[in-house]
Amino acid sequence: MSEEPSIFTRIIQGEIPCHKVYEDEQVIAFLDIQPLTSGHTLLIPKEPAPSMDQLSTESAAALGAALPKVCRAILQATGATAYNLIQNNGREAGMSIAHVHIHIIPRYADSTHSFVWPYGEIDHSTAGALAEDIAAAIE
Repeated sequence: MSEEPSIFTRIIQGEIPCHKVYEDEQVIAFLDIQPLTSGHTLLIPKEPAPSMDQLSTESAAALGAALPKVCRAILQATGATAYNLIQNNGREAGMSIAHVHIHIIPRYADSTHSFVWPYGEIDHSTAGALAEDIAAAIE
């Protein structure tokens, strides 16, 4: 992670203005300055973790507690009929700012963007061992 504070840290510290929609002691939510749709909001922890696996349990719980509140408010305020939650971890996953953030992207009847991908097929001959390895790695 860079020694320079991220743009999100600077927003949290009040150095950069934002259109804030929610804040508590551990998280802040604000409108994305490059929205995909009207009401596109970012929910971020105040803890500057670069990826979800590096986020503390307390900050992750705070994100989880705030998420339904912010989603309900976005639906009510925008009239959106649905929404996507997008959360990337690492540059290879499409993350451009190394600070955990969840995109809440309202969807409307006339929305045309898509997050659908071609489905793969699980390899049952290796899936059992992989599942066991992942389960064993959970702390």
